[in-house]
Amino acid sequence: MNIFIASLSFNVTDSDLSDLFQEYGAVSSARVITDRQTGRSKGYGFVEMDDDTAANKAIAELNESELDGRQIAVSEAKPREPRSYDNNRGGYGSRSRY
Repeated sequence: MNIFIASLSFNVTDSDLSDLFQEYGAVSSARVITDRQTGRSKGYGFVEMDDDTAANKAIAELNESELDGRQIAVSEAKPREPRSYDNNRGGYGSRSRY
């Protein structure tokens, strides 16, 4: 199960997330999302756990708990929706030259 964690302190690392969730079961991956240009945390991350029972227990017990001085929000991650590319938004190839 893929788990979404929001409201993370900018000091939280991938290993901090992994350590937190390993108390509930095996963690396949843990990742804090960072800005590509600055490398700074965006304040949210994802943890992947293979055991859905352990993942659901972690979600229930860690949601609204405190991590590094901040109250975090923990929930099952929703599938990523496909991006739509609107031709009126600018960028390369956005306007016809004919």
